[in-house]
Amino acid sequence: MAAVATCGGDAGSAGSAVATGSKSNVTSFQRRGPRASGTNDSGPRLVSITGTRPSVRNGQLLVSTGLPALDQLLGGGLAVGTVLLIEEDKYNIYSSLLFKYFLAEGIVNGHTLLVASANEDPANILQELPAPLLDDNCKKEFDEDVYNHKTPESNIKMKIAWRYQLLPKMEQIGPVSSSRFGHYYDASKRIPQELIEASKWHGFFLPEKISSTLKVEPCSLTHGYIKLLQFIQNIIYEEGFDGSNPQKKQKNILRIGIQNLGSPLWGDDICCTENGDSSHSLTKFLYVLRGLLRTSLSVCIITMPTHLIQNKAVIAHITNLSDIVVGLESFIGSERETNPLYKDYHGLIHIRQIPRLNNLVCDESDVKDLGFKLKRKLFTIERLHLPPDLSDTVSRSSKQDLAESAKRLGPGCGMMAGGKKHLDF
Repeated sequence: MAAVATCGGDAGSAGSAVATGSKSNVTSFQRRGPRASGTNDSGPRLVSITGTRPSVRNGQLLVSTGLPALDQLLGGGLAVGTVLLIEEDKYNIYSSLLFKYFLAEGIVNGHTLLVASANEDPANILQELPAPLLDDNCKKEFDEDVYNHKTPESNIKMKIAWRYQLLPKMEQIGPVSSSRFGHYYDASKRIPQELIEASKWHGFFLPEKISSTLKVEPCSLTHGYIKLLQFIQNIIYEEGFDGSNPQKKQKNILRIGIQNLGSPLWGDDICCTENGDSSHSLTKFLYVLRGLLRTSLSVCIITMPTHLIQNKAVIAHITNLSDIVVGLESFIGSERETNPLYKDYHGLIHIRQIPRLNNLVCDESDVKDLGFKLKRKLFTIERLHLPPDLSDTVSRSSKQDLAESAKRLGPGCGMMAGGKKHLDF
């Protein structure tokens, strides 16, 4: 009792805390301060920005890529302050579509856009954005496009391999209202002109920014990269996206889209020779760009023809300097276009890198076998499923091709389809 008396008021407060905890069946070992439900001092500032939400994993502010299935694969969305690098497919068909989804999502949510290109006027790019599916009137069209390609429920178990039945299903969400996170878009229609006119955007068209008579001083960066960095920096600082100059109105997000970065049109020669004179120009550009993004309310998507870069070391540096790397592999012009294994898909999508944000290690997706297809209106991402036994319709030589293709999907399918083990399906 003497010891308790010596403690004075501290003992009394501790005793009351224990009593309170015992009544509510909650442990008394709790952090002093506001309750967990009341720690929303920074929460409302994040959630108040239209088209954003905080990550449930690390609290990072997220925006949608414009493709809900891709948001799911990236851990809920694209983190503000990061760079998403899209490795273009061979003919730059599907990568440009993802690029437009990202910009269209910004227009729907009222975000500020910055579109940079060396071969196409940004104004023309905005005119080709897909139309959003926002109201219930479009839900019927959405359902028709999705469910017309689905298999009857009675045949699902017969057509899906056993190794896929235990995996969680991909998220399938219908059209949503403008207040929700992430939207669906109709690739067969163009975005209404009134939405473009009501949006705020900045265009960077390289031929208009560079004069043929301009004298360029010796520098490690090409002149096109220098001009683009200066343009991005001015927009971030002048419009208050860096936070040092508070925005006059409600806080907003700057969405930066850079098309075909690294191509010869940008004055870079990494796609032309293995050891070009400006081989380090692109990596330094990405390094400076990440520094600008980390200290601002902005997010960037870059499409790059990495299949044209001959130096593999440069590709490794570019990957390390990007936060998220997504590769698209199209079947157009390849042997997989006629391969029965991939008859239901238009290409493969590879999630090569997911960012480390407030974590020691990055999240790794448990799904490695992903394919995409462009339907009549929607671009969808699905898990690859092996077809059933094709013994009656496929010759022996075609079966060998299927077995070789199946080995690329994963070790489980490779062993079964190869026919070299005791278990042969």
